[in-house]
Amino acid sequence: MDVNQASENSLTGSTAGGIPEDGTGVVQLDPWLSPFKDSLRSRYAAAKKWTKTIDDTEGGLEKFSRGYEKFGFHVSGDNDITYREWAPNALRAYLIGDFNNWNRDSHEMKKDDYGVFAITLPAVNGQPAIPHDSKIKISLVTPNSGQRQERIPAWIKRVTQDLAVSPVYDARFWNPPSSQKYVFKNKPPPKPLSARIYEAHVGISSSDPKVATYKEFTQNVLPRIKNDGYNIIQLMAIMEHAYYASFGYQINSFFAASSRYGPPDDLKELIDVAHGMGITVLLDVVHSHASKNVLDGLNEFDGSDHQYFHEGVKGRHELWDSRLFNYGHHEVLRFLLSNLRFWMEEYQFDGFRFDGVTSMMYTHHGIGTGFSGGYHEYFGPNVDEEGVVYLMIANEMLHALYPRIITIAEDVSGMPALCVSLSLGGIGFDYRLAMAIPDLYIKWLKEKEDIDWDMGALCFTLTNRRHGEKTIAYAESHDQALVGDKSLLFWLCDAQMYTNMSILSEETPVIIRGMSLHKMIRLITHGLGGEGYLNFEGNEFGHPEWLDFPREGNNNSFHYARRQFNLVDDQLLRYRFLNDFDSKMQWTEEKYGWLHSPQAYVSLKHEGDKVIVFERAGLLWIFNFHPSTSFTDYRVGVEEAGTYRIVINTDSPLFGGHSRIKEDTRFFTTPFSWNGRKNFLQVYIPTRTALVLALENTL
Repeated sequence: MDVNQASENSLTGSTAGGIPEDGTGVVQLDPWLSPFKDSLRSRYAAAKKWTKTIDDTEGGLEKFSRGYEKFGFHVSGDNDITYREWAPNALRAYLIGDFNNWNRDSHEMKKDDYGVFAITLPAVNGQPAIPHDSKIKISLVTPNSGQRQERIPAWIKRVTQDLAVSPVYDARFWNPPSSQKYVFKNKPPPKPLSARIYEAHVGISSSDPKVATYKEFTQNVLPRIKNDGYNIIQLMAIMEHAYYASFGYQINSFFAASSRYGPPDDLKELIDVAHGMGITVLLDVVHSHASKNVLDGLNEFDGSDHQYFHEGVKGRHELWDSRLFNYGHHEVLRFLLSNLRFWMEEYQFDGFRFDGVTSMMYTHHGIGTGFSGGYHEYFGPNVDEEGVVYLMIANEMLHALYPRIITIAEDVSGMPALCVSLSLGGIGFDYRLAMAIPDLYIKWLKEKEDIDWDMGALCFTLTNRRHGEKTIAYAESHDQALVGDKSLLFWLCDAQMYTNMSILSEETPVIIRGMSLHKMIRLITHGLGGEGYLNFEGNEFGHPEWLDFPREGNNNSFHYARRQFNLVDDQLLRYRFLNDFDSKMQWTEEKYGWLHSPQAYVSLKHEGDKVIVFERAGLLWIFNFHPSTSFTDYRVGVEEAGTYRIVINTDSPLFGGHSRIKEDTRFFTTPFSWNGRKNFLQVYIPTRTALVLALENTL
C-alpha cells in the first residue's frame, strides 16, 4: 500500500493504516526522520493552530481566501464603487485619479479599527464614477514624514508601464462593460496522470525581436505544444513584475497579469483555448519575495518597513535585493492565500509552480549554504517554521477547494516530506523539481571526456529521489538558457550550431555527437528521472542562442529575447529532427505512461561498455553512451518473456540518425537468467544510440 497516496492531503484528514495523526506519520515513510519528531509535531501543530484561528475569526479558509472580493475595487449591481485597502500605519488616506483630476483632498477614506481604509463612490447618472481603464492611486499621510505618499493599490488587477515616460507603473481601474468581459467556453481538463510540462514565457514566444503577446502565444505556440505531446504548460512571468529582464521574479503587483503581453482577457483566452486542447495550465507563482519598489510595489506601502514584510535585515533578501514576507502575520496570510485563490478563480489556472521554496523554508534562504543531505539541515534553528507552515496552509486550502490542483515546489535543499500528504505531517505538494539532474549534465559536458562519463553516477542522480514523493525531472533548466550560460546543445555543438545545422552542410563529428547526446540525455532523463518531465521553451529543438532580455548592457536589444520556432519549420535545418524526437518521446509516454508507473528497475550499468539497461512500464530501455564502440548481439536482461519491437530509436533517420538499426526487427527472448532478470534478448546497439523496446502485443 502507498501510505502517502492512501492518506488525505489535509491537516484535518485521516491517515492510512492507523498511523498517528500528530505530524509524525512521515516517519513511517522515512525512518531517518525519527529523531526529528518534535520538529514535525511543532510545525504540524502550528499549521493546525493557524487553521483553527482562521476558522474561529474568519469562518474558515474558504472565506478567508476570498480577500480579493473585499479588498481593492468592487463595483456593485447599481454601479457604486467601493475601495478598501489595509494600511494600518497610515494616518489618513485619499483616493485620487483621473476621475477627480488628481485632487488630493476630495475623496478621503475612512479607517476602521483593523487598519482598513474604505470609500464608496456612488454611481453618476447610473454609471461608475471612475471610468474603465482610467488611472488611479491611493494617497497616504504617514507618521513622521509630513509628506503625502502616493501608492498603487495593493490588490489592483491591472497596471501598465510606459517606458517612454517612466519605468514606474500606473494603476488602472479595470472594469470593462459586461458585454466585453471574457466568458470561458471550455472546462478544465482532468488532472493528468503523467506530467509532461512545457515551461513557457509569453514575451519571448516569437521569432521576431519584440515582446510577444498572449494572442500570439495562443495562435502560434499553443498548437505547437499540443502537437509536440505536452499536456501541461507552466507559464512564467505572468504576475506583474517591475523589470522585464528579471525573468518575472521581482513582483510588484500580485493580482495583475502582466500588461506587457496584452489585456487580462487575452490571458483568459489563452488558458481557455489550452483547456479546449486538453492542456493543463500552471502559473509560476512567486510568494518567496517581492520587489523592493516603493512607488509601484508593496514595499513601505503604509510608510512602515513592516506591513507585509519582516522589519529590518530579516525582511530583506541579500542576494535577490528584494523584500521577504512575514508569513506569521494574519493579514499577510490573507493577502497571499487570496492571491492563489484569485488566479484559480479569475483566470482558471489549474495549479502552481511555487518559486523559491528553499528561500521560504530556511532563515538563511539558501544563501551560501550547500545542502549535504544531512537531516539536521532540514530541522532546527535554520528552518523558518512560519514559511513552512504557510506552504502547508496554502496546500491545505488549494487541495481542499480544487481536487484537480497541481502544486510543484522548486526546492534545491531536498527537504524531506515536501511532497507527502499533510495528514502525515508532510508539506502537501504534489511534485518537487529534481534540480540536481541538469547540474550533472552541465558539469560533465564542461569537465569530462565522454569516455569518462560514470554510468553508475548517472543512474544514481536520475533515481536518487525520496521514496513516495513525486519528482519532476528535466535535462536543462531555464537558467541555463540565460546569457553567460549555455543550453545543452550549445555545450555540445558550440559554434557549429551556426555553420553545420543545415542538412546541405557537412555533418561533422561535432554535430553527430551533439545530435546524438541531445536525444539520449533527454530520453534517459524522461524514462529514469522522475514521475514528471519538464522542458523549457525552445530546448526541445536545441535552440541555438541564449536568452538575454533587453537591458542597458545590450543597448536594450530584443535580438536574444525570443525563441526562433522558424528554425523547426525549415526543412533544411537539423533542428526539426530534435523537435520530432522530443515529440516522439512525449507521445510514446502518453501511450505507455511510464511517468506514472513505478520507478524503473536498472539491470545494467556497465562502466567499460558505457551501457545502461532498465525496465519501466513494461518497456525495455537500452543506452549505449560509448563514444566510439558499437555492440553486435549485445545481451540484455528482461523480466517479461515475449517478442519485442522498437518503439523509440534515436538512430532513426526521422530524428537525424543514421539508419544503422532495422526498425522492423523483432527481438525474441530466451528463458535464461541474465543480470538478475528471468530472460534475455540480444540487440545491435551502435555507438551513442538508445533504443526503447515494447512487447509486440502492446503496439
